Amino acid sequence: MQERINNLRLQLDALGVDAVYLTSQTSHRYFTKFDNGDGSLLITKQSAYAFEDFRYIEIAEKLLSSSYTVVEPKGKRSIWLEDILKKEEIKVLGFEDYTLSVSSYEALKSDITAKLKPIGNTIVKMREIKDEWEIEQISKAQEITDQAFSHILGILSTDITENDVAAELEYFMRKNGAEDKSFETISISGPKTSLPHGVPENVKLQKGFLTMDFGATVNGYHSDMTRTVCIGKPDEEMKKLYNTVLKAQLEALAYLKEGVNTKDADNVAREIIYKDYKGYFGHSLGHSVGLEIHEHPALSPNCDRILVSGNIVTVEPGIYIPQKYGTRIEDLVVIRKNGITNLTKSPKELIII
Repeated sequence: MQERINNLRLQLDALGVDAVYLTSQTSHRYFTKFDNGDGSLLITKQSAYAFEDFRYIEIAEKLLSSSYTVVEPKGKRSIWLEDILKKEEIKVLGFEDYTLSVSSYEALKSDITAKLKPIGNTIVKMREIKDEWEIEQISKAQEITDQAFSHILGILSTDITENDVAAELEYFMRKNGAEDKSFETISISGPKTSLPHGVPENVKLQKGFLTMDFGATVNGYHSDMTRTVCIGKPDEEMKKLYNTVLKAQLEALAYLKEGVNTKDADNVAREIIYKDYKGYFGHSLGHSVGLEIHEHPALSPNCDRILVSGNIVTVEPGIYIPQKYGTRIEDLVVIRKNGITNLTKSPKELIII
């Protein structure tokens, strides 16, 4: 926690602020490793305060007292904040304009005398590079996700529904150490697999492709993987489509390392897919993952960034033929100096149920 606080302090002068007031749940967790959607933090050049209400004060004092002065406001929080700002002689206060609502901003502005200044994507940028503790949490989350995939393979059949698959994956992950799912689980079969983000329904699995996109969270950090299997024997066109996606993913994985441009990585996979399936890969190759399921940078034609060690990104090419079927294969990888560490261990050859 202290290292993250200090890293933010080093940026205060460049931001033109005397302190930063953090109100988003994600920032609270990033700077405390403690999840409280109603908590807020004030970080000055010399001090750090955690505002926690009665429901969380006991555990907050236990977890945060070594790095923060823990405050339980009695009444309106901004009034307590104003007292501290005056005591600390804070003239310019940075705020999270990416997440603070207009109404909350107006309420804050009316209660404090310090000038409010937006800090833009400062915190988002800090979170882009994961430290080894963060990588460990995401690795644990992905390990649970891999285990869930192994588990689900043993119960797949046309006698169960798409909802059954989603529920079973989520139950297994929670039972085996996840604090929650990463996002709404996708488990869709047959023609619905042409929908990249199709919604599972209470309908029995159809023969053909079955796409499962799911993940777990551990200590707030997400995992994300997709596997497509086939229920019944695939025809030659289905095999070709699947193997094209697999080749695109393997080539992209081999290309990734520190120093690679994000849009170039996307193009490696896109060129392979577009040889025979131009126009059927409609989303980007991948996105970063951390305390949020979609972070920056993205492996996208629209993102011109250079990858650095500590970025964690998904690699998930897909082909989607409308009203017919689709396939996606997704791994979660850590960018390293000379390549990647692939956190996803599940097999990728086409599994036939």
